[in-house]
Amino acid sequence: MTASMELLDSHLAGLASALLPYRTEAGRLARWGDELARLLASGGRVLVAGNGGSAAEAQHLAAELVGKLRDDRAPLSAIALCAETSSLTAIGNDYGFDEVFARQVRAHGRPDDVLLLLSTSGRSANLVRAARAGRELGMRCWGLTGPTPNPLADACTEVLAVPCPDSQVVQELHLVSAHVLCGYVDAYLPVPFAPAGYVSTSPAVAQTVPTGSAPVRPSGVEPVRPSGVEPVRPSGVEPVRPSGVEPVRPSGVEDELVLRVPGTLRPGGHEEGP
Repeated sequence: MTASMELLDSHLAGLASALLPYRTEAGRLARWGDELARLLASGGRVLVAGNGGSAAEAQHLAAELVGKLRDDRAPLSAIALCAETSSLTAIGNDYGFDEVFARQVRAHGRPDDVLLLLSTSGRSANLVRAARAGRELGMRCWGLTGPTPNPLADACTEVLAVPCPDSQVVQELHLVSAHVLCGYVDAYLPVPFAPAGYVSTSPAVAQTVPTGSAPVRPSGVEPVRPSGVEPVRPSGVEPVRPSGVEPVRPSGVEDELVLRVPGTLRPGGHEEGP
């Protein structure tokens, strides 16, 4: 066996040995996903942060929520504090590196929002301070860490601790956790936020609609319509338009009465210069 294969097999063996104990810890992700889906669907926000490789994973998680994991759905509010480079450098310069996340938490955090912090060691002082700041604001502080006990786990309200001494394996399973968590969020989202035709699997948000009844839709939420499909309108019936609202025209199509300033047209129909 070559040295390169020995290195690969050694790494895979460490990852494989961590999977069963990780699975026990990761059972909480379903509940976290349900809570996060309710929060984000009601206008709440999740703040995420980490250092180094964990910073990249925090950004990745936020991107899955603002963008999408698999199927299209409404964008969800998630901010990766470690991606705010100007804030990071300004706060670090003025207040010290230990405050780079805590000050942002105080700026963006709101009661009952979620603060999710990633650290393989659980000993990053800036994350511990962020967790304390979040709890002071009444946020739910969740941690993804390596083996416990560690200071970040103690500072958070809940923690998923990967029971493995290898920080590389811990980080890899944190990425798995991020994907699984986002998958649960999608599964538990209320119907108006999910893809067209999607039915939520969450007992808390699933609604029973009597046969022949129209589904209940929250005020201001429009139904999801597949791209390119126009609503069916009875023959001869024009759509109702609110008073004073003009129809939307394709980009680049001018309206003589709206887009051209009165008084700039000569009798001959040619525009004058300013």
